[in-house]
Amino acid sequence: MRALVTGGGGFLGRAVTEQLLARGDQVTVLARGRYPEVEALGARAVQGDLRDAASLEGQLEGVDVVFHVASKTGVWGPRDEFLSINVDGTRNLLAAARAQGVTRFVYTSSPSCVHAGRDEEGVTEADCPYPRHFETAYPESKALAEQLVLAANDGGFATTSLRPHLIYGPGEPHMLPRLMDRHQKGRLRPIGSGDNKVGLTYVDNAAVAHLQAADALSPGSRNAGRAYFVTDGGAVPLWPWIDAFLQGVGMKPLPGAVPLGPVKVAAGLMEWAWRSFGLEGEPLMTRFAATQLATSHWYDLRAAREDFGYQPRVDGEEGTRRTIRAFRDARGS
Repeated sequence: MRALVTGGGGFLGRAVTEQLLARGDQVTVLARGRYPEVEALGARAVQGDLRDAASLEGQLEGVDVVFHVASKTGVWGPRDEFLSINVDGTRNLLAAARAQGVTRFVYTSSPSCVHAGRDEEGVTEADCPYPRHFETAYPESKALAEQLVLAANDGGFATTSLRPHLIYGPGEPHMLPRLMDRHQKGRLRPIGSGDNKVGLTYVDNAAVAHLQAADALSPGSRNAGRAYFVTDGGAVPLWPWIDAFLQGVGMKPLPGAVPLGPVKVAAGLMEWAWRSFGLEGEPLMTRFAATQLATSHWYDLRAAREDFGYQPRVDGEEGTRRTIRAFRDARGS
């Protein structure tokens, strides 16, 4: 298979790239910059900006399948930036793929694109329509981009979307370092009841889901034109998991929990201050982040198993052990 991976130098994109190369596929990585360490693995690198349609001309020639992993993430930032990268960029890539003869397109979405701010326990894709209101631009942009991808599916161009949830693993560069930094500074406390459960996705499992989805994808296949939740399977209590991770890497236990209501009020005031006065960086807490940290969100994976044979490669407990060990070693604990 000849594959192109956007975001191939990132955490998930590199895992997808490595798994493709390991089984003998030809891989091209598309990014604005260069990733010599990825090229050293055997991937070909091309440069392009998803926001610039002209920069994509000729870059997808001879490609069988596109894995569109790259996106702007985060709980804060200018809405137009999220939309230009995640929505306009996806639109440009879809057009380029179709024009240059690509027949399969796998998009990396997020469960946040259908999270309506309440508990979602053991839900299926059919249980979760796109919400009418989004508390921040990231999930809105992912919802809009996912809808573009699924609408592009037709008899000659097969598309599918995956929604891996809370991807973790050795070297994870965003969520876990952020939690560690806030805990180190005394700014991390459980929010809500503290017993909400979530589905987690070890990075190798998220990557293998992409390969399995691509292998099963073709015009008219069961997964063509559909979106799927992806996790390790089941659910874990979020805050005990975070506490075990923090203590496992040599940090002190978490303090007691705080109620969600007051946190959301404070988060709303912080968001207002940042917007009103143009403050740099991002608020200590946002309403979206508070809701995500206080509610349960885990998913029924039957559709992914039945439609494209999703099978996690690493057990969640083993994935957690590997992650703790890697971060502990990196800290020298």
